[in-house]
Amino acid sequence: MGAFLPLILVGSLVVVFVIVLVFRARGAGSAGGIEDRLNELAALGQTATLEELELSQPFAQRVILPMIEGLSKMAQRFTPQNTLEQTRHQIELAGMSHKLKPSQMLGIRMAGGIGLGLLAAFVGFSAGLELYQRLLAPIIGLLMGYTFPGIWLGSKISARQKEVVKALPDALDLLTICVEAGLGFDAAMAKVAEKWDNELSLAFARAVQEMQLGKLRREALRDMANSMDVPDTTSFVAAIIQADTLGVSMAKVMRIQSDTMRMKRRQRAEEKARQAPVKMMIPLVFFIFPTILIVLLGPAFIQIRDVGSS
Repeated sequence: MGAFLPLILVGSLVVVFVIVLVFRARGAGSAGGIEDRLNELAALGQTATLEELELSQPFAQRVILPMIEGLSKMAQRFTPQNTLEQTRHQIELAGMSHKLKPSQMLGIRMAGGIGLGLLAAFVGFSAGLELYQRLLAPIIGLLMGYTFPGIWLGSKISARQKEVVKALPDALDLLTICVEAGLGFDAAMAKVAEKWDNELSLAFARAVQEMQLGKLRREALRDMANSMDVPDTTSFVAAIIQADTLGVSMAKVMRIQSDTMRMKRRQRAEEKARQAPVKMMIPLVFFIFPTILIVLLGPAFIQIRDVGSS
C-alpha cells in the first residue's frame, strides 16, 4: 500500500485541479466574458476571426470543458433517473444548483476516474512495479478518481449545513423582531436576505422569490428546508406552516422558535466544551508529553552516560 501513497496524493491534487478548472472555465465562458473580449477588440479597431477568438480562450475552456460536457451527455444517457435525482439533490444541498448540473457532476466523476486510471497505469508500468501492482494501480486510480468528487461534494454539503446551523438563531431573532414590529412574514424573510450574505440568507431570498412568483408559502418553505436538510430548519419550517394553517399568531410562534434555537446553540457550545478535554488528550499524549520528558530528563540521561563512561 505504501507504493500507492504518492499516486493517491498526486491523484487527489489532479482531481481538485480539474474541478477548479471546470468552474473557472464555466465562469470565463459566460456570455459576458465573450462580449467583453469582442468589445475590447472593437475598441482597438481590430477584427478577430472565429479561430482567433477560440484560441484566445483559456485551455480549460477550449479542451477540458468540452470533454466534460461530452462525458456528461454520455453519463446522462446511461445513468438511471433515480441516480440523477440523488445527484441533483446532493448538488442542491451543497448550494451549487446554479453552477453545476447532475450530468456535469457525473461527467466530472467519469473524467476523474478515466484520467487517474490512465495516470495510474502509466506510473505503474514506468515505475517497474510488480505485475499485481501494475494491475492494481489502474483500478485504484479509477476508483479514487470516481469517488473523490463525491467526497468533495460531501464536504461542501457539510460546510453549508454547518453555516446554516450557525446563522439560524441570529436569523430567527431578526425575523422575530421584524414580525413583532409589524412586518409580514414574507417581508421579514426578505429583510433577513437583504441584511446578510450567507447560505441561509440566500435560501431565504430564493424562497421569497418563489412566493412572489406565485408559489404557495408552505411549498416554498418546504422546498427551502429540503434544500438544506438541517433538522433545526425543518422543525422551524414545520412550526411556521402549522401556525399559518391554524391561524396562530406568527409573532408568538417566532418568539418560541427563537428562544428554542438560542437554547440549542447554547447546548451545542456546552457539548463542544465538554468534548475539548477528550480531543486534547491525543496531541498531549503523543506530541507534548514526550517533548516535555525529553526536555526534563534529557540532561539527566546525558550526565548518567558521562558518569558511566568515565
